[in-house]
Amino acid sequence: MIRFIRQNARLLAVALAVVLFCGGVSAMFGLHDAIETGSWGLSFREEGKAPIGNADAAALRQYDAVYLGDTNEKVLYLTFDAGYENGCTAQILDTLKAHNAKAAFFVVGNYLQTAPELVQRMADEGHLVGNHTWHHYDMSRIADEATFTEELTSVAEKYRELTGQTMQKYYRPPQGVYSEDNLRMAQALGYRTVFWSLAYVDWLQDDQPTAEEAFSKLLPRTHPGAIVLLHSTSATNAAILDELLTRWEEAGYRFGSLEEIYAPDAPF
Repeated sequence: MIRFIRQNARLLAVALAVVLFCGGVSAMFGLHDAIETGSWGLSFREEGKAPIGNADAAALRQYDAVYLGDTNEKVLYLTFDAGYENGCTAQILDTLKAHNAKAAFFVVGNYLQTAPELVQRMADEGHLVGNHTWHHYDMSRIADEATFTEELTSVAEKYRELTGQTMQKYYRPPQGVYSEDNLRMAQALGYRTVFWSLAYVDWLQDDQPTAEEAFSKLLPRTHPGAIVLLHSTSATNAAILDELLTRWEEAGYRFGSLEEIYAPDAPF
């Protein structure tokens, strides 16, 4: 019996050493769990606290991707996905200007073609105009680097043609669908991938939420460092934005820029 225990103890020690060695190698080289292909999602565990994303923040960071800012400061990063123009964006821009709040607008090819004057206004008023791809495809299905590159460079080139400015390299995957290869290819092109940590169902044109429904979804889940995703096509968003920004300001929040998240001295 004693001999049996000693033999098994030695086996256990060897197994433990292997586990520790593998863990040490992972830590030494900064390895993270693989990022699974899927649609970006969030799990809210506690009101007023940052949610847990589909992928770990550290795993995303190795590809210059983020979904949160500084969770120790009452700062919000406003972002709008702009797939097409339906008459809401001018009001949204008016409200942002009234609050001296800067936002990021992620535009697709169709938006650049049909609403160039609004894109120019975004640029003129100091908003970041980011890349939402030319066709708004499920990019996780695109494995060919040339095709992936064309989706992003077409937007950047059209933006330069319209505004005379170079598009800042911030990328949001259409519908939040992504893969690790997508993140890698975007990074290789110099892009920073931006997900989000606060959003609600605001994109259904025939089923727009009421103001009360919007506030009930957004306000309890507001948290320090939130990257907020709203859609510029939402009539509800256009109608409530002034009150929403006012409530956030009254709660002590300020509105930051995505550049802050990537600053060399950013504490996160």
